[in-house]
Parts: sequence; C-alpha cells; structure tokens
Amino acid sequence: MARVTRIVAVANQKGGVGKTTSTVNIAAALALAGHSVLVIDLDPQGNASTALGLEHHEGVPGIYEVLTEGMPLAGIVGESPDIAGLWGAPATIDLAGAEIELVGVEGREYLLREALAAYLAENPVDFVLLDCPPALGLLTINGLVAATEVLLPIQCEYYALEGLSQLLRTIDMVTAHLNPSLGVSAILLTMYDGRTRLASQVADEVRRHFGARVLNTVIPRNVRVSEAPSFSQTVLTYDPSSAGSLAYTDRK
Repeated sequence: MARVTRIVAVANQKGGVGKTTSTVNIAAALALAGHSVLVIDLDPQGNASTALGLEHHEGVPGIYEVLTEGMPLAGIVGESPDIAGLWGAPATIDLAGAEIELVGVEGREYLLREALAAYLAENPVDFVLLDCPPALGLLTINGLVAATEVLLPIQCEYYALEGLSQLLRTIDMVTAHLNPSLGVSAILLTMYDGRTRLASQVADEVRRHFGARVLNTVIPRNVRVSEAPSFSQTVLTYDPSSAGSLAYTDRK
C-alpha cells in the first residue's frame, strides 16, 4: 500500500503567534515519535531553518532557487543535525524577492506543489510541514496550494481573532479555485498564560468559534521555547522536560 503523506500548511498572516515555533516543534515531536518529517521554510526570515540547525546564509541554495529557477527540492533538503528523520528545506533572504519575480510566471501558484510532488515521488515521508510567512502573498498561496490541510495557530491574547476572517477567506478562495482538497484541520492555541483571565477568555472564544477543530492541548508561554532557536534547536532537544516541550509532545 502506497504511503499517504500528510501535507500541512501552518499559516496565520499575523506575526508573533507562534507559527514557526509550532511548525518546528511539532515536526520534532513527530520525528522523535518515529515518523519521517520534512519542514519547508517559506518565510524569508528563515527562522524555521535556524531552529532546525540548517545553513541558510546568503549563497546557500534554498526554496528561492526551487521556486524561481526550477531547482529540484532534493537539491536543497538537509537533515537536522539533532533529530534523525527530521529534514528541512531552508529559506534564505533571497526569498523576499520571489513574490515580485514570479508575478508574471504562468502557473506561479503551483510551483511548490509540483516541486514537492516530484520530491515525494522519490523521497516519501510521513509528514510535510510548510512554514508560511506572516502574510497572504504568493508564498503563502504556494503553501496552501501544495498542502492537504491547514494548521492555524492562534495566540491567547487580546485581538486573537482579528484578521482571521481574511485568512479564512483566502483559504476558501484557494479551496474553490486552486486546491479543492484543502481545509482547516486543526487550530492550536499558543502563548497561553494560565495566570490571566484574558487567556482563558480568549481560549473560550476561539472554541466557541471553531468547536472541535480546536486542539485540547494548549501551548503555554515558556521561556525555554523562546530560547531554543538561539541555540539552533527545537525546544524538544534544548530542554525536553520543559513545559513547552511537554505541550508539543502531548498527544491528547
């Protein structure tokens, strides 16, 4: 029986919601559980690449070359030095120019999907996580078109739901015109501070809006989660016993 790969776009156009943090730590948790996982960094900031310990300085081939020059994805993918079975496709600052360069390219929305399909045909994995940038531009559209589902991180802070309607409209548009199989499969509450009434109120509001799609596990505010990327690690290898690490490995 052929392996079925789950391709998950992690998206939210708001910055600072724990999107990249969730991408790399969920990927690490899956790999440590025995799954093969590929993370594709679609954010020109390259923070996911940093957390996975992948080189992504200027001159290193990355997603930019895949999208603009047709380089095979296999030519840029590398394994994380800390976790076996966890692979990554890095992003460099060059990716910031891709949106403009691809404006006139025919089929530009499908570039990542085609590159990923070619890669998976030769290098099957259990999960692909796409770390989309905090914007609703062409890079995010490429991620949504390539994905089979969307994971939506929402921070437990004031205005948490602000702007989500625009993101959901974009997902609906992609589903209607570019990728009929796409849908929001899960919503993850991040930056939860159990000491505040606000966090509890926001969590209740999100659950009222989205119901069963909201995961039971919440990701707490945790300094170890914030520190880990500065050591080019996920929190699961940086401090496996921390509250953040335990939350990302919770299977509830």
